[in-house]
Amino acid sequence: MNEAIKKNGIKFGLISAVISIVVTVLMYAIDINLFANSYIGIGMVVFYISLGIYVVSTTKKEMGGIINFKEAFTAFFIYCTIGIVIANIFNYILFNFIDPAAKEQILELAITKTVEFMEKFDTPKEAMKEAITAMKENGDQYSLANIIKGSAFSIIFSSIVGLIVAAVMKTKTTYNE
Repeated sequence: MNEAIKKNGIKFGLISAVISIVVTVLMYAIDINLFANSYIGIGMVVFYISLGIYVVSTTKKEMGGIINFKEAFTAFFIYCTIGIVIANIFNYILFNFIDPAAKEQILELAITKTVEFMEKFDTPKEAMKEAITAMKENGDQYSLANIIKGSAFSIIFSSIVGLIVAAVMKTKTTYNE
C-alpha cells in the first residue's frame, strides 16, 4: 500500500475523530437539546463527506495526480473507519461513565422529536405508540452493542459514499482492479 494512502487516511481519520469529539463536547456543554437537532446531524454528514473528498484529493495530489479506484477507496475507507471508531469510543465513555443520565435526556428528546415529526404526517396514534415503545425498548443507543451496531452502519454508509467518491476521482484504469 502506498504510504500517502496510509498517511492521509490515518491523519485525516484522527482529525475527523477530534472534530467529532469537540462537536460532541460543545453540544453537551452548550445544550443537550442539540443532540436532537437534525440540522446539526445533516451538517456533520456533509462535512465528513467533504473531508473524505479532500482526503482522496490530497492523496491523489501526493501520488502525482494519478490514483486508481482501489487506492482512492482505501484512503477514504481508512479515514472514515478511524474517525468513526474513535468518536464512538468517546461517546461510549461519555454517556456510560462520565454522565450516564445524559443518555436518558437524549432518548427523551429523540422520542419528542419523533412524535412531533409523526404528528406532522398525521400518523395514527397506534403507530406512534408502537414507535415510542420500540425506541424505549432499544433505548440505550449508547450501550456497547448499539455503539458497535451504529459504528458498523456508519462504516457501511461511509463505504458506499467512498465507492462513489473513488469512482469519480480515479484517474487511471487498470486490468487488475
